[in-house]
Amino acid sequence: MIKIKAIQENPKVGDIKGNTSLVENHLNLAKKEGIDLLVFSEMFLSGYPPEDLVMREDFLDEIQKSIEQIMPQTDGISLIFGAPLKKNNTLFNAAIFLQDGNLKDTYFKQILPNYKEFDEKRYFATGSENKIINVNEVSIGLSICEDIWSETFVDKIIDDGAEIILNLSASPFTTSKKETRVKMLLEYYEKYKRPIIYVNQAGGQDELVFDGSSLVLGNEKETFKILKSFKTDSLSFMYKDTKFIFENSESEAKPDKLEDIYKALVLGTKDYVQKNGFNGVIIGSSGGIDSALTTVIAHDALGKEKVKTIMMPFDFTADISIEDAYELAKNLGINHSEISIKEMFESFSKSLSESFEGLKTDKTEENLQSRCRGVTLMALSNKLGYLVLTTGNKSEAAVGYSTLYGDTAGGFSVLKDVSKTLVYQLSTYRNTISKVIPQRIIDRPPSAELAPDQKDTDSLPDYDRLDPIIEMYVEKDKSIQEIINKGFDEVEVRRIISLIDFNEYKRRQAPLGIKISDRNFGKDRRYPITNAWKP
Repeated sequence: MIKIKAIQENPKVGDIKGNTSLVENHLNLAKKEGIDLLVFSEMFLSGYPPEDLVMREDFLDEIQKSIEQIMPQTDGISLIFGAPLKKNNTLFNAAIFLQDGNLKDTYFKQILPNYKEFDEKRYFATGSENKIINVNEVSIGLSICEDIWSETFVDKIIDDGAEIILNLSASPFTTSKKETRVKMLLEYYEKYKRPIIYVNQAGGQDELVFDGSSLVLGNEKETFKILKSFKTDSLSFMYKDTKFIFENSESEAKPDKLEDIYKALVLGTKDYVQKNGFNGVIIGSSGGIDSALTTVIAHDALGKEKVKTIMMPFDFTADISIEDAYELAKNLGINHSEISIKEMFESFSKSLSESFEGLKTDKTEENLQSRCRGVTLMALSNKLGYLVLTTGNKSEAAVGYSTLYGDTAGGFSVLKDVSKTLVYQLSTYRNTISKVIPQRIIDRPPSAELAPDQKDTDSLPDYDRLDPIIEMYVEKDKSIQEIINKGFDEVEVRRIISLIDFNEYKRRQAPLGIKISDRNFGKDRRYPITNAWKP
């Protein structure tokens, strides 16, 4: 019989001392609670993903010192956590097993993911040996993240005598992954009749969000416990007579898809701002739905004191846009101000008039309005130490419906992986919690308001047609003909795909943003800018 505690924490990449302190604090508490085995997630000491930090010898030396610092504190208890570790001058993604003050064993990850956001073969060598550790005469088979997604691997550690399957994970959130994980682990439990401990980290790291949602399976009555999503959490339980015995602990209810996405965006925003030490955020509030949703997410992530919105009207800004931006700020209790860009625009126009002489007014003047707003926001950012959150969505990024150094100016893009259709759904969802987004913002046709009576649909198809085309081409790699076969107009499909391909250069210059889809613009989808291939 053993008493186990799974720790779902939010380690910070590069903060070796801070992450070590988290281990030590939980370790001291676990000893008081009579825990036999304490378990943390993948690469815990370094944070995940550490990227090229693991190429630095001084970084790896600090990791080694931390392991040696923790080791004597494990007298009377067993501890497992993840860390980058060198052996014979070869770097591995390792699980460190400490017991009774000693380094009892190490396990090296055998299946290294190298797709989408994962790039582990750049850094780590492949482990070659299964490891079964022993705690109170119970045999536990070790695995790290991707390992457990291989049924062949699980077969082998069962054959090696694992009574419990333990997985240390750092698995980023996507809209489909949580459900897939639960389904896979339940199938394993049904097939092998072995309890499973799956410990995932929680928190935001650059564009990635780790949802936690750790799982403990192994009781026929309750089947499994799931830890909180998008929060730090822990779970203590007993292993006795081939089963886990859960104490009086609640398992998270099955979440709603929109709720999960919204929480991911809030956590990703919160951790990016706070972990990077910004004083708060500034948002250009246009009275439109994208800036409204971005503002509400920032408010929920950081609190009203840390969010400032700026309305920057011009000749084409509707009165209702000014009114709705003000009402949104009032509903949230955030600081809101108005700075006209008219004089700035006229000054730029005067300076450029000689160069523009004889040329017709066109999108140049429209984009100049957006760039005046970008300059204003960045000046405030410099002066106040606040991060500018851009408000563009995935649909706009896909087809280049944005202005470089204008509405793309900023440090973090909350909605970068959120389609326009999903923006509306999330806004409606958030209003079910508390009605803070004025309904008129949700109901109005979207517009950049850079020209008289301008609407998005002047340049783009309706979003209910545009977004499925983007999803099929960008996320699912469907061909033009496959998309047309789904009932879409050929001329429209070819135009949209041409825009997607052409605007790669814009996307490369836009700020990073939170990934929620199975394939985002960025690490997931890496297309050359200079590219003569046409589908």
